[in-house]
Amino acid sequence: MSGVSGRVLVVDDSEVIRQLIRVNLELEGFEVVTAADGAECLEVVRRVKPDVVTLDVMMPRLDGLRTAARLRAAPGTRLLPIAIVSACTPADLDLGESVGVDGYLGKPFDPADLVALVRRLVELGRDHDAADAFRPQRTDRSDRG
Repeated sequence: MSGVSGRVLVVDDSEVIRQLIRVNLELEGFEVVTAADGAECLEVVRRVKPDVVTLDVMMPRLDGLRTAARLRAAPGTRLLPIAIVSACTPADLDLGESVGVDGYLGKPFDPADLVALVRRLVELGRDHDAADAFRPQRTDRSDRG
């Protein structure tokens, strides 16, 4: 399909929210793949090779912040742009920052804000591909590879 803006992996345990995000992104030309929780996200992420991942925080099996931390820890996904799309508490935002999340969108969200955030992160990911050193490396965590 030509003119695709990017591939987005949408991770949320609510089917209604997954479909809402899917429709809004597909209307803007994105290809959307969905997963119901963090564990499923980790299973499909390498297969679908998304440009951006959106994560809900509160999910069964593996929550969004732990999923983000695992994506950051794996060589193949460490630079993958990640957005939290969730009804976040300030503590969630702090945790997201500590694991290296790239953007946030609170629920309920404006579809235009969702599209703008995903577009920005797709561009961020393309910049990573052009220059791997684009993201400043965090010094407060240890990489135990």
